[in-house]
Amino acid sequence: MYTIAALYHFTPFKDASALCDPLRALCTEKAVTGSLLIAPEGINGTIAGPRAGIDAVLAHIRALPGCADLDWKESTASDQPFGRMKVRLKREIVTMGQPQVDPLAGTGHYVDPRDWNALISAPDVAVIDTRNDYEVAIGTFENAVDPETTSFREFPAWWEANKDRFHNKRIAMFCTGGIRCEKSTNYLLGEGVDDVYHLKGGILKYLEEVPAEDSLWHGDCFVFDGRVSVGHGLKEGPHQLCHACRRPILPEDRDRPEFEEGVSCHQCLSETSDSDKARFRERQKQIALAKARGEKHLGRADTAD
Repeated sequence: MYTIAALYHFTPFKDASALCDPLRALCTEKAVTGSLLIAPEGINGTIAGPRAGIDAVLAHIRALPGCADLDWKESTASDQPFGRMKVRLKREIVTMGQPQVDPLAGTGHYVDPRDWNALISAPDVAVIDTRNDYEVAIGTFENAVDPETTSFREFPAWWEANKDRFHNKRIAMFCTGGIRCEKSTNYLLGEGVDDVYHLKGGILKYLEEVPAEDSLWHGDCFVFDGRVSVGHGLKEGPHQLCHACRRPILPEDRDRPEFEEGVSCHQCLSETSDSDKARFRERQKQIALAKARGEKHLGRADTAD
């Protein structure tokens, strides 16, 4: 059984680039895989590995400047959910493209999972899902507004175009683990919205703590690892990944005529050219050959960050 730790922490790193190599080396030494993003504003990512390895990496991160109070969410998987370890330097640990946004300067009111149902059921509250469209498609909260964005960078433009819909409303926002809401709620505060709330620990914490019989969540939650989706109790969901477009699909979608392993699914068939598909087929061929040799193919399409 593998331990999975999802984490993020906003803190200023004076030399973010210097943190990457030691962290990458430790992960390799401890057989920890996954993805960690480091930027001047902090750290974000999901890692998986043996219990001792995860503990060692978390201890290392907590020893970084300003990270002593690092919080993270844990779950488990029977199979290794990542093919390799990536530690990358980025401009932002979650890309919004708004330089003025600073979660350390203030965020919306944190709402514990046990109090979330009451908040989003109030008639004067508008609930906004800050995730991307393919994530929302497989699960969301009851009566939540879907901005239909393809990336988090699109959220400010969506808000500007739709803000009049939410006049005199309190705004409750949520995302997978909480990181996008740190920025989106700070953004709304900067736009003059006073009553802004967000789900503490995100959907993952809600699914962990709130029993299914009391839940206002419908469907599954997309996760950025090999499990693809989880449900209540953080149990692995039914979804798989189309390795061409990295969107979630159900097992029965593999029987549709548009599906070709690693090449296309019903969601992306028309989005790629014939040359793209030829390249994807060659990649699949190399993956199959590597598998036959008992090797991992590092070019396989992992889940997105």
